Amino acid sequence: MAEDRTAAASRAHESTRTRTRLLLLLLSLLLLPWSVLLVDGRPATLVFPWGLFDPASGNAVSLSGYLFEFTGGFRSLPAYLRAWPASVVAFLFAIASATGGVLFDREDSRVTAALLVIAGLGQLSLAVGFTQAGGRLALPVGTAALWAVAWLRYR
Repeated sequence: MAEDRTAAASRAHESTRTRTRLLLLLLSLLLLPWSVLLVDGRPATLVFPWGLFDPASGNAVSLSGYLFEFTGGFRSLPAYLRAWPASVVAFLFAIASATGGVLFDREDSRVTAALLVIAGLGQLSLAVGFTQAGGRLALPVGTAALWAVAWLRYR
């Protein structure tokens, strides 16, 4: 009996460690550019979930700054640009789901995986829409990363 309890406690501890590692992996995606925007040979602009970064100048613009200071707001943007903040919202819900798994042992991995897939679709939509205009290219790095995490961890 005592061995059964010890084995069960060991499995629960390992499960918590696995969930914690997954949460840290998800949080690390905040540091990865989700899209790399290239326009007519100019230096790349990096799209992160938290904002835009221009490595050439070192300038950064937060997502909220972009939406409310530099544009006419969410509704004024074309659909492919609205996909960026929408994908961030899906990603934040995925983080909340994974956090629930760590803190409360409550996570439906199918929900977390679906949210990661949706976030990846948003970045793919951004890339496709951005590339439609001549002389522009977007590399959806985040799509690959988000889908890889969903596939490898939640399959």
